Amino acid sequence: MAGKLPLLLGSMLILAGNASAQQTASAGTMVARAASAPVLRAHLEFLADDLLEGRAPGTRGGELAARYIAAQFERLGLSPAGDSGTYYHRVPIISLNPSPSLGISGNPARALTYRDDFVLWSMRNETRIAASAPVVFVGYGIVAPEYAWNDYSGVDVKDKIVLLLVNDPGLHDSTIFKGKALTYYGRWTYKIEEAARQGAAGVLIVHTNESATYGWPTVTGSWTGPQVRLESPATSLKFAGWLTESAAKELVKQAGGNLNEMTRVAATHQFRAEPLNLTLDAKVESVIVRSATYNVVASLPGRGPLANEAVLIGGHYDHLGIRAPVNGDSIFNGAEDNASGTAAVLTAAEAFVRSGVHPARSILFMAFAAEESGLIGSQAFAARPTMPIKRIAGVLNMDVMNLYGRTLDVSALGTDQSTLGSTFRQAAATEGLRVTVDSGALIRGSFFRSDHFPFAKAGVPSLSLESGSAYVGKPARWGTEQHDEYGEKRYHQPGDEMLPWFTMDGAIQQVRVILRTAVAVANTRAQPTWLPGSEFRTAGEQRMSGER
Repeated sequence: MAGKLPLLLGSMLILAGNASAQQTASAGTMVARAASAPVLRAHLEFLADDLLEGRAPGTRGGELAARYIAAQFERLGLSPAGDSGTYYHRVPIISLNPSPSLGISGNPARALTYRDDFVLWSMRNETRIAASAPVVFVGYGIVAPEYAWNDYSGVDVKDKIVLLLVNDPGLHDSTIFKGKALTYYGRWTYKIEEAARQGAAGVLIVHTNESATYGWPTVTGSWTGPQVRLESPATSLKFAGWLTESAAKELVKQAGGNLNEMTRVAATHQFRAEPLNLTLDAKVESVIVRSATYNVVASLPGRGPLANEAVLIGGHYDHLGIRAPVNGDSIFNGAEDNASGTAAVLTAAEAFVRSGVHPARSILFMAFAAEESGLIGSQAFAARPTMPIKRIAGVLNMDVMNLYGRTLDVSALGTDQSTLGSTFRQAAATEGLRVTVDSGALIRGSFFRSDHFPFAKAGVPSLSLESGSAYVGKPARWGTEQHDEYGEKRYHQPGDEMLPWFTMDGAIQQVRVILRTAVAVANTRAQPTWLPGSEFRTAGEQRMSGER
């Protein structure tokens, strides 16, 4: 016993020293240090396994993933934060498989060719829609008071079909909007929303490779076949669709106009909407299937007067499921996209529990459903949250983690949009990382393409984590080459599976930055705010005033 006493005393001194160190360490440091690479790897290996069959919404594999995530939340002792005291938040889905037609009304009538000239889908939850209406060219179809821009000024498009351009005027004039960096006003989703607000019956978006940032094959691949969306009340819109540039030029020419000249003027403050001497007939018959999937939500309760508010850490758990085989493999595992992000959310949750840190605000951990179907799970939660939206102080989204190695930098979408950016930069600096900006992501409008975005639209300051590009011990362009290879060979392919050379080192760096950011936001008295130049500032003000 005497021989063991020094060892025992030594162990007690070590434990006492650890306790003292924990007491003096900041809450952010305590949580960051608790992030575990083995925990992250274990979750990733399970979620990306063939057993889960690609985790598509409404499938056995998708349900297995949801149940696994809920079981992990329960294991950690986190509080259910879904519907009716459960970990599940129901997401109603409607799928419409369209068979459309589009043509010029008159004598003689002229039909356009589906897929070659146009794609079209129904905006109503109905098996058949039809519209015959005059066409109005509305330029970029944008109403942006902060840029003194209104393409609908002086024109009534109620019950009419609007023809408009994708992107925003900054593509052609760097002195307006944000130059070549895409704003939300340039996204096709915004244009459909605005057309509905204006009372239009239909919307047709002119596609060009330059402005759309993706080719016509992407359009025909994405907007034909089943169109899955959140089931919601009908608006004025009956249909929406895309036109090829050549088809749009021919239509405008038949109406006596010149699309090239109209496009030039549309990028100037002199533009005014122009009714065309043209009536179009549109019909869409759809096979409708209704179903549901589930977000998985848990809470770590805060302590103090801000405990009824929350910081949300999330990532989507769905992928594409089982599809036509590629090189003999039909399971689209989605290891990087986004089993990695889901594993990171679970790792972040465990880090909070392991550290014992309970910040002032609560922390919501969320695994989003149906992101690959159009951000449907996050849309559903933003529209019907289980806590008032004004109490969600900020959203930190993790979509595709760095599984390639340690970096000297880290990145996030949205650092230029809100004060979350400065908090994120400070968190990164504490981890010894610099924050870099992916200019290509700004031009592509990547900020608008993941699950933080529906919250941004609802006025909640949001960030979406990205990988850095300066990999430790690698040549300067090595990271770019790896990301390009992923995009070309594995993204949305069966090849996005667990690879033997994956390392958790870079992902843990990212998780630690997110954890520090979350703790800082959770312990700061005031909520983050949108910056003056952000297109989401008005939505943020409306959210806090109770108008949303």
